[in-house]
Amino acid sequence: MITKKIESTQNPLIKTILQLQDKARARKKEGLFIIEGLRELELAQAGAYQLNTLLFCPDILPFEQVQPFIGAQTTCIEISKDVYQKLAYRDSTEGVLALAQPKTHALDQLQLPENPIILVAEATEKPGNIGAMLRTADAANIDAVIIANPRTDLYNPNIIRSSVGCLFTNQIAVATTEEAIAFLKARGIHTYAATLQNSCSYHTQDYTTPTAFVVGTEATGLTEPWRASSTQNIIIPMSGTIDSMNVSVAASILLFEAKRQRDFK
Repeated sequence: MITKKIESTQNPLIKTILQLQDKARARKKEGLFIIEGLRELELAQAGAYQLNTLLFCPDILPFEQVQPFIGAQTTCIEISKDVYQKLAYRDSTEGVLALAQPKTHALDQLQLPENPIILVAEATEKPGNIGAMLRTADAANIDAVIIANPRTDLYNPNIIRSSVGCLFTNQIAVATTEEAIAFLKARGIHTYAATLQNSCSYHTQDYTTPTAFVVGTEATGLTEPWRASSTQNIIIPMSGTIDSMNVSVAASILLFEAKRQRDFK
């Protein structure tokens, strides 16, 4: 059911949504974040995210296509094309976006199998890199992603966009480095830290037992606690001039090596 229509970009709700797009502080204060696009909404709904408010532009998308996203607690608002174009974050428009409630992402909420594969990303600053790693984590169908010492809001629109909605398909926890290390040790999960110091080639290790790969920033790498506590420090051999690669690419190589060793089972 459509509860109201908004035709002015100066509407207070529209101004609030623009704040939610731009500022992590606003997202934290309101307890809401933005989801844009049909595919992303489908994945969020499948991931049991609560949609508080749905906004759609009937000039772009008919009501019948957004109706499945409207739950008992969802307010549905029709907006004009001018308003939608003001709100649309992506270049290609689909005519729909929603305000949703974030999850808590605590370590103790992770549900892990007996022999998990986990990706740990420490202090990754660029939302695009986080999104790319979440996309890879989904493609490899790993068991969890842990963001250690986060430098950016997990619900940054750039993360949602670059992950193509895989923010909603992965099990994700957010914690300090110390908490993440203690969590993995308590569960007997072997950690493999991607770092130059005291390392061996990644393909020499056995990842058929409970495994967590840990990657750091491209600028400074991993902090000392990860290097000191890892089961083994590993490196991806490189033949070119530079001595580092994009963190999301490195994560992809490591995760799919583990999947290869397990024969994609």
